[in-house]
Amino acid sequence: MDRQLDDMDRRLLSALHEWGTDPRVAAVARALSWSGEHGALWLAAGLAGAAVDRERRGAWVRATALTTTAHLTSMAVKRIVRRPRPAHVVPLVRTAGRHSFPSSHATSAAAAAVAYGALGVRVVPPLAVAMCVSRMVVGVHYPSDVAAGAALGALTARLGARWMGVGHD
Repeated sequence: MDRQLDDMDRRLLSALHEWGTDPRVAAVARALSWSGEHGALWLAAGLAGAAVDRERRGAWVRATALTTTAHLTSMAVKRIVRRPRPAHVVPLVRTAGRHSFPSSHATSAAAAAVAYGALGVRVVPPLAVAMCVSRMVVGVHYPSDVAAGAALGALTARLGARWMGVGHD
C-alpha cells in the first residue's frame, strides 16, 4: 500500500479506536464483534426469517447462503493476502485469526444488508454499518479492511440477487 494511504489508514483507525475509551461505546462495539463472529448474527437472522416468513422461505434460505458465501470468500482472501492486524493500537477484543484484510465481519454484514434488504428488512443496513464501525473501534481492522470487506459482501449479495428470486432487477 502507498505510504500516504497506509498512514491515513492508521490515523483513521486510531481516531475511531479512541471512541472505545468510552465504556458504553466499548461495550456496544464488543457486543457487535462477538455477535458477528463467523457471521453468526446474520446467519441467525436469515434462518429466523426463513422460519417465520413461510411464503418466502426459499428466498430467505438463498439470502442466508449468499451471506455465508460472502463470509467464506473473505476468509479465503484473508489467507491469500495475509495482512497482519493493526499493531499500533491495543485491541478491545480477541480475534479468531491473525489476518485483517478483508474484514469478514464487514463482508457478512454488507452481504446481509443487501440480501435481507432485498427481502424488505430495513433494520439490517444500519446494524451492518454499526458492525463495520465496531471493528475499528475495537482496534482489530484498518478502515481499508472494512471498506474492502463491505464491498466484497455487497458485491457477492448483489451478484446473487436474481438467484434469490426477489426484486433487484
